[in-house]
Amino acid sequence: MTAFPKSFLWGGAIAANQVEGAWLEEGKGVSTSDIQPHGVLGAAKERAEGESCIKDVAIDFYHRYPQDIELFAEMGFRCLRVSIAWTRIFPQGDEQEPNEAGLAYYDRLFDELARHNIRPMVTLSHFEMPLGLVKNYGGWSDRRVIGYFERYARCVFERYQHKVKLWLTFNEINMALHSPLTGIGLEGSPDEGEIYQAVHHQLVASSLAVKACHEIVPDARIGNMLLGGLMYPLTCKPEDMLKTWEKNNGWLFFGDVQCRGSYPGYMLRYFREKGIQLNITESDAEILKNTVDFISFSYYTTGCATTDEELNEKIRGNVLSMVSNPHLPSSEWGWQIDPTGLRIILNMLWDRYQKPLFIVENGLGAKDSPEADGTVNDDYRIRYLNDHLVQVGEALKDGVDVMGYTSWGPIDLVSASKAEMSKRYGFIYVDLDDQGNGTLARSRKNSFYWYREVIATDGASLKP
Repeated sequence: MTAFPKSFLWGGAIAANQVEGAWLEEGKGVSTSDIQPHGVLGAAKERAEGESCIKDVAIDFYHRYPQDIELFAEMGFRCLRVSIAWTRIFPQGDEQEPNEAGLAYYDRLFDELARHNIRPMVTLSHFEMPLGLVKNYGGWSDRRVIGYFERYARCVFERYQHKVKLWLTFNEINMALHSPLTGIGLEGSPDEGEIYQAVHHQLVASSLAVKACHEIVPDARIGNMLLGGLMYPLTCKPEDMLKTWEKNNGWLFFGDVQCRGSYPGYMLRYFREKGIQLNITESDAEILKNTVDFISFSYYTTGCATTDEELNEKIRGNVLSMVSNPHLPSSEWGWQIDPTGLRIILNMLWDRYQKPLFIVENGLGAKDSPEADGTVNDDYRIRYLNDHLVQVGEALKDGVDVMGYTSWGPIDLVSASKAEMSKRYGFIYVDLDDQGNGTLARSRKNSFYWYREVIATDGASLKP
């Protein structure tokens, strides 16, 4: 493989609520993630005093980040995607002044990355928001939350303008359709109209963040972040082809608004036919014209779409409502493995938007078993990542502008879906189990040395 340019940003991606721990230290407020002790697929649960959760400590990145960043540097990382915990900066979300201790923590983190020549890519909101905004305003259903988010965004742009030049607004923004509390802070069982109104407020807030970033950090680039839910038709029946087009538009809609600056016609038709009337002001429409500089996305799996009602009934309740593809193998967690799909989605997004792309999440969650000497032989992970990166190289040869690749969870972390440690993604093993027991000691897996070689050779060591 020789397709990867020298400027390609190799690295990894983590999220504050899955690695930091220190859940109430130095003035941090309670977030929506803190009341999801069993992950985004679990029920929300108010925390009783003294009640603990594995995410309270997580892998203790809050205190151990110098050691972890040193390991990332040893692999040759050029970029680390992190998120800022909104509640470290504005604990309740609606304060007039930020929490200085929270701001100082991220100063230290970004300075440590700079010492190792690793560029930070920072997500403003990664599957969490202040619980105060949920309890007092109803989450993103309230238009006032737009202003609170803009205040937060402007605060961190001002503070870190000389340290961070790559920004993302909302993590997997289309997850709002599948997990409303996680994505838009809506409790209970909101109807579709309520969800899309909250989504609209979030899209306006995203555009305001883009505008603010361009004003405050003119030499920075700011992107959106999509959950790449690529669907194939289960059969070549025209009805299945049409259903697939509709399913793919369900997540591409978010990219259309953030990249093109307005609501697409197919979505306006959907709202009309569903009787959904959104409150979109003239000011909103103008704000949405502040479009992102690049598109980032996660890619883990693909699925199929069909009009077969019997098959659709079987998948109701699944997060992404995907019918299994009979031609693909699956991971231990049932996620189908499709390297070729990564090349397809890269070309799809490039053809649709003609904006640079960044793969900010991709990886294999698996149960790793250390040998007696501590070695973790994760050749299955190496195969998975190798095959996906080969397809990234093919997309580069296709002419797609790909800025970089940050694998998900370069160090083992608490999974988002079910708050498990046993679902491991990392090149670095963390001694911690699902009950929170362990020493938190770090050790290098076989994939650590493999990824180091991939980065050092700019992909030349990949095996087609």
